[in-house]
Amino acid sequence: MPYESLVAMLERHERTAATLLAPEALDYMATGGGEEISLREQTAAWRRIRLRPHVLRDVSSIRTDSEVLGTPLRMPVLVATVATHVLAHRDGELETARGLRSTATPMLVATRASRRIEDIAAQLHSPWWFQVYVVRDRSLARELVLRATAAGAKALVLTGDTPYIARKPRHGFPPFNEEMLFANFGEHLGDRSDRMPAIDQDPTITVDTIGWLREMSSLPVLVKGVLRGDDAEACVDAGAAGIIVSNHGARQLDRALAAADALPEVVTAVGDRVPVLVEGGIRTGIDLLIALALGARAVLVGRPVMWALATGGAAGVGELLEALRADLIHTMGLAGVTGVGEITPDLLAGRMRSDL
Repeated sequence: MPYESLVAMLERHERTAATLLAPEALDYMATGGGEEISLREQTAAWRRIRLRPHVLRDVSSIRTDSEVLGTPLRMPVLVATVATHVLAHRDGELETARGLRSTATPMLVATRASRRIEDIAAQLHSPWWFQVYVVRDRSLARELVLRATAAGAKALVLTGDTPYIARKPRHGFPPFNEEMLFANFGEHLGDRSDRMPAIDQDPTITVDTIGWLREMSSLPVLVKGVLRGDDAEACVDAGAAGIIVSNHGARQLDRALAAADALPEVVTAVGDRVPVLVEGGIRTGIDLLIALALGARAVLVGRPVMWALATGGAAGVGELLEALRADLIHTMGLAGVTGVGEITPDLLAGRMRSDL
C-alpha cells in the first residue's frame, strides 16, 4: 500500500465526509463563530512556529507514552468533546468508542452526547472523562455528573467559555431529533413543559462552580476554554486540577486567540501547579510536538475524528489515531528526541522559546 501522509489522510476524510453527510450536519460540524476568522487562524497558528532540532542523537527507539491526572496515555492525545456523534455515524459515540479500542486513546464524553453515558462507557476500553455543561436546571447537571461518576469517568471537564451558544454563519444547531437532544437528559425531564429552557446553558456560572462539582464527586475537575493566564490562575485557586487551553474549536467568540498563541501565557501563569492541555487546530505530529514543547501535557483532537468517523466508522477513527501516533514518532526522531519528557521549550525558535 503506498504511503499516504497524515495531511493527505485528513484532507481525504474531510472531502469524503462532505459527500456523505447531510448538508445541515456537515455545516454544524464544520462551522466556526462569527465571520470564522478564528476558525481560519487556529490551524495556521501552529504552522507559524519554527523548531530547533537536535542532531546526532540515537533515535532508533522512540516512546510516546505519557500520563495526565493518573490517566495513562499511549500518546499524549485525547479525543476532544464533540456533541452528537450520531450526525456522523448512525451508532454515534458508540462507534467512536469502538474505534478507540485498538489505540487506547481516552475520550471526553460530552454532556450533549447522542447516546447514553452508560452505553458509551461500556464500549470504551480506555479511561474516559466527562465534559460538563452546567445547564439552567442545575439538578439536571448534577444527575449527569453522578451518572458519569458511577459509570467510571476518571475526571470532569467543566466547559467555561459557553455562557450561551454563539451565533454562527452556517448551521449553528444540528438537525436535532428527540432521541438525539435528550439522549441523557430525557430520563430526568419526564413530561416537563420547559424541557428546552431547562437544558440551556447557565450564564450565571463562575469559578465557584468548580467547587460545586468537586463537592458532588470525588473526581478531579479541569476547566476547558481558558485563553488567559489570570483566568487560569483563578481556576486553579478555586480548585481546578487542570486547565484546557481552547477557543472551543473557534465556535464561540470570533477573533479570540488561537490556542497556539494563548498556550504560553497560560503555561507560564500556572507553572507546575496543575497540568495544562490544549485543543484547537492540531492536525499533525509536528503540531503535537510543538504543543508539548510549549508546555502542554497533552492535546485534544476533535474535528478530524468526526471526519474519520463519518467516512470509515470505528476503523476510520482507529486509522486516524494510529497515523497521528506514527507521525509523532517520525517527527520526534527528526527532532532528535526519544521520549515525551525530552520535548522541551529549547526545541522552539525565536519568540515562542523566550515566552516560556
